[in-house]
Amino acid sequence: MEMLPVERRTPDSQYQDRLRYILENGELIKETPQGCGAITVFGHLPAMVFDLKNGAPLTTVRKIGFWRKAVGEILAFINGVQKFTELDEQWGCNWWYQWQPMTEKLDLMPDDLGPGSYGAAFHNFPESEILGKSFNQLKHVVEQLKKYPYVRTAFVSPWIPYYIGRGGYQRAVVSPCHGWMHFRVINSRLDLNMWQRSADFPVGVPANTIQYAALLMAMSQVIGYKPGRLIHSFSDAHIYKDQLPAVEEMLKREPRTLPTMKIDESVTDLFKFRPEHFTLSDYDPHPAIKDIPVRT
Repeated sequence: MEMLPVERRTPDSQYQDRLRYILENGELIKETPQGCGAITVFGHLPAMVFDLKNGAPLTTVRKIGFWRKAVGEILAFINGVQKFTELDEQWGCNWWYQWQPMTEKLDLMPDDLGPGSYGAAFHNFPESEILGKSFNQLKHVVEQLKKYPYVRTAFVSPWIPYYIGRGGYQRAVVSPCHGWMHFRVINSRLDLNMWQRSADFPVGVPANTIQYAALLMAMSQVIGYKPGRLIHSFSDAHIYKDQLPAVEEMLKREPRTLPTMKIDESVTDLFKFRPEHFTLSDYDPHPAIKDIPVRT
């Protein structure tokens, strides 16, 4: 896929528009599991729709220097990774260690994100009576789209219900927040609607948007269609009270044109993609905003 030349791209304000929407239409929920009040919109935040021809959807209102870690994270998860050290040492994503203390609380091995984590759900969904073995959801989607490209059932879920929940049920250090994926071939392009259960807009959402754009590009290359639109949909979208200064600063800034992302065209196996197969150029963001609180 060729993205439009930079001079022909339209600056994208969707991320800022959603931040404003949350501030103007959200409700303050004082009690949260994270111990900090959050301005929350539940179920009615408009989706962000990115046509990848207009550039890679990486926000420009603050510099996101960690975009490759986000790409590495999603690639690791579709390959079934569920260890803290493997995410860090083999895939370049080191931010999961902050949740490692949860392993003791959940009676997990110290290096285990848990059998209810993303990697387990995407790549090793628990066995069924039909298959008699674990189920690789992304592999199944690739097979379906290659053989039946216009199906409406190319769907992936990160949710293993009996491993998620409080009161003794939880078997994941973090209940999956994103990753409900619906792929659809439309007029010779591949679109992806990614639905997100819980969206920390100032911190998490920029990483989630770029990582699923990269996955859409990879999936498109594997099945032989042009990457089309990434639709990023939300259920519980929120801004924590102590993130408000950073949000106010982002809202003062003018959006700029989106950058260019390229993918190594020699890779044709979805599970062989690595973070270094993606490159970013033409990225001209506003300065980074340091120390935005991250809620665990």
